[in-house]
Amino acid sequence: MQHVTIPQDRVGVLIGEGGETMREIESRAEVRLDIDSETGAVRVESVGDPVKGLKGPDIVKAVGRGFSPEAALSLLEGDMRMLDLVDLSAATRNENDLRRQKGRLIGEDGRTRQLMAELSGAEVVIYGKTVGIIGEPEQVDVVRSAVEMILDGAPHGAVYSFLERKHNEMETTGIEYHEFSGGDTAGAEATGDPSAEGGD
Repeated sequence: MQHVTIPQDRVGVLIGEGGETMREIESRAEVRLDIDSETGAVRVESVGDPVKGLKGPDIVKAVGRGFSPEAALSLLEGDMRMLDLVDLSAATRNENDLRRQKGRLIGEDGRTRQLMAELSGAEVVIYGKTVGIIGEPEQVDVVRSAVEMILDGAPHGAVYSFLERKHNEMETTGIEYHEFSGGDTAGAEATGDPSAEGGD
């Protein structure tokens, strides 16, 4: 049994219409979810394959950090696929600095976030005070490095060049790419929708 707490505004996404999303996660990850919609506390209990069950808490956490359920469930695709979270509050001085850095990470019309995702092959969502990344370890490392470059004040051009170089290296070594069609994989905030502001 593991406990995960997610922002209240993501509880509805985790449950889904008529509990549909919750049931799909339970079925595919072979877990039982006990969701407290008042507090956002979620108990995750493995009821089947223990290897799949280990991914259950990360699937819940990924939905809580702004990923679509479809993208979160992609964590079940292969043993190496992982969720990584970069805590922006640790790298920013105050709320204004956090907003400024998030703006740099998202980029104009969401371009920077989009390029981080496209050139790494990972899923990237900027929500609340975190950057969430889902991908193979090498893909996750590339995005994390790009995020850290931006947080350290590197110009966008230098970050894009780094991403291009890593993209070419990964193509050469044959890293697999996961493409998702449809869904709100990017998350509203990652596309620059101010109404999605919030979360922690």
